[in-house]
Parts: sequence; structure tokens; C-alpha cells
Amino acid sequence: MSDVIRVERKQGFTVLQNTMLLDKRLSLKTKGLMAVILSRPDNWRYSIAGLSAFCRCGRDAIRSALSELEKAGYLTRQQVHGERGKFAGTVYT
Repeated sequence: MSDVIRVERKQGFTVLQNTMLLDKRLSLKTKGLMAVILSRPDNWRYSIAGLSAFCRCGRDAIRSALSELEKAGYLTRQQVHGERGKFAGTVYT
């Protein structure tokens, strides 16, 4: 006999791509971070420090998970430069 887990969806929910969830190249930590990223509103400002605080884990854990996502092709990062070529942030896609 197997256990059955039922979830009542009374509020917002996040849709995750099964391909990403079943990808054996990604760790559970990385899949969880991707779920958190996808659950945030479109106007949420991402940063390693912000994700670290939100997820209550270290910045190195966030960096390694983002690198895993990037290496597997689920994430691209682009550094943005402002006036006079100064670093102004990173765009995550």
C-alpha cells in the first residue's frame, strides 16, 4: 500500500516545468531555489544577498545553485552597466 498526498490549492500556486524537476543534473537544493525564484512576483528584485536572506541559507549555496541552473541551460545571467560603465546589476532570465 502506498501513501497518498493531497494538496488543497486555496491560494496562488507556482507551475514548474517537469523537465527541470526530473533533470538528474540538478540537485534538490537547485530545484528548490528555482521553485522559489519562479514563485516570486514579476517585479521582485533578485540578488544573491536577497535570495540568501529569503531562503535562509548562505550566499555560497545560492551562487552554486545559480551556477547549476546556468550550466544546465535553465538560467542566463547578464551583467548590466550603467553610467560610465559602472556595474549596475545582473539580469536573470
